[in-house]
Amino acid sequence: MRNRMLFLFRRTEIVEVLAKLRSPGRTHMAMTLVLGGSGKTGRRVVQRLTARDLPVRIGSRNGGLPFDWTDRASWAPALQGVTSAYVAYYPDLAVPGAAETVGDFAAVAVRSGVRRLVLLSGRGEQEAQTAEKAVQASGADWTIVRASWFNQNFSENYLLEPVLEGHVLLPVGDISEPFVDADDIADVAVAALTEERHAGQTYEVTGPALLTFADAVGAIASAAGRDITFTSIPAADYAAAVSAEGVPAEIVELLGYLFTTVMDGRNAHLGDGVQRALGRAPRDFADYARDTAATGIWRQKDRM
Repeated sequence: MRNRMLFLFRRTEIVEVLAKLRSPGRTHMAMTLVLGGSGKTGRRVVQRLTARDLPVRIGSRNGGLPFDWTDRASWAPALQGVTSAYVAYYPDLAVPGAAETVGDFAAVAVRSGVRRLVLLSGRGEQEAQTAEKAVQASGADWTIVRASWFNQNFSENYLLEPVLEGHVLLPVGDISEPFVDADDIADVAVAALTEERHAGQTYEVTGPALLTFADAVGAIASAAGRDITFTSIPAADYAAAVSAEGVPAEIVELLGYLFTTVMDGRNAHLGDGVQRALGRAPRDFADYARDTAATGIWRQKDRM
């Protein structure tokens, strides 16, 4: 009797779930593919869409339905049933062949029924602008989100280790950068994925102020209550140092390009993308530093 009652209970649950899935409101909900769904911006996009009960598919090599930029056979299965996509190319649109690959993906996506593409693009990168043109020519409704250095590079990426060690050495001088918060990027991307008014828009997303890397490291040191220094070093020395740590040659070359060519002052001005897309100011770096320091991630290694 107990087993029969349990069966009936589970059957009732199943009927309720199927009813929800078949409801009119649910049938009109579009599936969104988030490429780089486990990355800094992608996972934030996934979190926001999921919180709104919107269907999401994570596109990554380790996802439930694997997606790999280098394996074109993985593209069509990942796009099945998808009507919108957030396109974040790994490792960067500046790498050789990236623009062509993104253009080919956009064409496949449109043929698969995707109506809306939101591209995470690079600010001040000619190669990224080539990728933008390919997406714009795909036939889909498009939105371009241009960004440069993320705040979270200091807490979720390759700059975390130097911060923990207390000494950040980079091949960049006093050039200012409008560091942007990954949460702002995700908010803009989700708005573009879910609201018609963003179609055909290019948003240059930045923080509210220009900072040098020395300024940024100083703000982190202040928030963390630690002595963390910044030193500018020659590009060749930096390349040799990261290579010695086992960083792949193509990533070393990419970092060298980003720190030297792109950091030549071309991005030393603010954009209004966050304000235009969201109607609010972007997050300040000092607020990011304070909130991140409160998590304890920047505590010195010997205190962890």
